[in-house]
Amino acid sequence: MLVRDAMSTLVLTIGPTHTLRQAARLMSVRRIGAAVVLDQDNSGLGILTERDILDAVGSGRNPDVETAAAHTTTDVVFAAPTWTLEEAAEAMTHGGFRHLIVLDDHGPVGIVSVRDILRCWTPTRRRQRVKLAG
Repeated sequence: MLVRDAMSTLVLTIGPTHTLRQAARLMSVRRIGAAVVLDQDNSGLGILTERDILDAVGSGRNPDVETAAAHTTTDVVFAAPTWTLEEAAEAMTHGGFRHLIVLDDHGPVGIVSVRDILRCWTPTRRRQRVKLAG
């Protein structure tokens, strides 16, 4: 199975001047764990995750003052829609993160998370076990 089959195409993009509270609200409403952070000219691609927000608030930062730019990961590993789920899982494991921005030639087309990968793998693995048991 490929990343394009598992990824969420609902990509929340925010600006670097969004506060952490604004970002958290937008992510919460959409029930997603990451947002793509873009400058006004669509450059400066990065990712802000729920973990980034939690770390900032947990260390005493004010979510009404702190901006996304200060907590965005800019050294991002990107996935291609044609990657296998195994390749995406390896990249996540190696990098220690739970979300990958999926890019094609035109920009971000999705985000794939550990949860997305597990959702796809679980039925496949279950069918394999049933087949082996039968």
